[in-house]
Amino acid sequence: MAGADGDDSLYPIAVLIDELRNEDVQLRLNSIKKLSTIALALGVERTRTELLPFLTDTIYDEDEVLLALAEQLGNFTMLVGGPEYVHCLLPPLESLATVEETVVRDKAVESLRKISQEHSPVDLEVHFELLSNAWPVETVKAEIRQHFRTLCSDDTPMVRRAAASKLGEFAKVLELDYVKSDIISLFTALASDEQDSVRLLAVEACVSIATLLPQEDLETLVMPTLRQAAEDKSWRVRYMVADKFSELQKAVGPEITKNDLVPAFQNLLKDCEAEVRAAAANKVKEFCENLPEDNREQIIMTHILPCVKELVSDTNQHVKSALASVIMGLSTILGKDNTIEHLLPLFLAQLKDECPEVRLNIISNLDCVNEVIGIRQLSQSLLPAIVELAEDAKWRVRLAIIEYMPLLAGQLGVEFFDEKLNTLCMAWLIDHEHPILIGHWGHCSHCTLCCQQTGTLSSTCI
Repeated sequence: MAGADGDDSLYPIAVLIDELRNEDVQLRLNSIKKLSTIALALGVERTRTELLPFLTDTIYDEDEVLLALAEQLGNFTMLVGGPEYVHCLLPPLESLATVEETVVRDKAVESLRKISQEHSPVDLEVHFELLSNAWPVETVKAEIRQHFRTLCSDDTPMVRRAAASKLGEFAKVLELDYVKSDIISLFTALASDEQDSVRLLAVEACVSIATLLPQEDLETLVMPTLRQAAEDKSWRVRYMVADKFSELQKAVGPEITKNDLVPAFQNLLKDCEAEVRAAAANKVKEFCENLPEDNREQIIMTHILPCVKELVSDTNQHVKSALASVIMGLSTILGKDNTIEHLLPLFLAQLKDECPEVRLNIISNLDCVNEVIGIRQLSQSLLPAIVELAEDAKWRVRLAIIEYMPLLAGQLGVEFFDEKLNTLCMAWLIDHEHPILIGHWGHCSHCTLCCQQTGTLSSTCI
């Protein structure tokens, strides 16, 4: 190949091909990224008969190179002669799909899925093995269902994990009767697997399965397994339930949410593991927004708010930070009176929190509470928090508060900004950290923005 039959016009291509064999990883990576150029120069026949076998035989490279190769081959359909010859791409991609590195395997599978759309039904049945992609072929449906059942009960945990990760996707291409008869039993088994890494993937599949079933079947076919997952002995499984909670809530509907998910969400907000509490805290606003309107306020005030009050003083800063990023959004849901009476004390407490990220997250979401009660309610506690953040030992914290200053300037108004924050802004101009002094301020751009927000130029700026 490298000789290119003495054709001088192919010399640059010969160089690229030689680089594929070079000991320098970066040169090999550069050549892989130019693989389409090599294929175009060689033509479709030589790409099929020479380049692809060469690539298939030499797949033992660095993960970074293999990842680039897996991505490139997903765009090779026309370079091998179109859909008629697309099956030629299967051998190298199948090899890539078996390497040890997960990201390479995932990219190879992604490319396999992509080229599967180019196969004819006959070629798909003869050459292809991806289950959900091959499903439209009527003659192999029963066989594919059996293959998938076998994979779900394989002795190797890695295989069961891979099957669990595709359970929801496979369910979407099945007829409803088979979802009830096949998928539910597989879902139940995987959700009870001895490996927590398998069980947590079953939780993810639960969202897809629940959206496929009629409402009357959810209670008997899905909810027992979901309740079990929400109380799983592994915090990783409970974390996945918390992370997917809003999606689960939409999938099961308002009645089951009220009866089952509200108490489950309370438990997750009180979980013994900080990672679970943080994941649940991050979903508080979204969960409350999706509650049925007729009893939303009652559910929040009775069941959710007491848990939120506890989280404000949680011992873990990541939990408090997660809550601070969403708690302000509750004000638009609960209205002015409830915000002033119940939420405002929580906002003020978080503005005084010892963790800078908590204070930053509250300040960055002031627009939510401003719409409901006005910023003046917070101003007395807001100023000390801003000053502390502006003088924080970590330059990234100081930079973050600088970036929020235009928002604050617009919300607090000219008088408050000029009186309380103007001097602070000027002090940032002599901050000794380069990104603050030059990189992000550059020509006093943030100062200009603040002035535009307040509608006036301060005397110091002039």
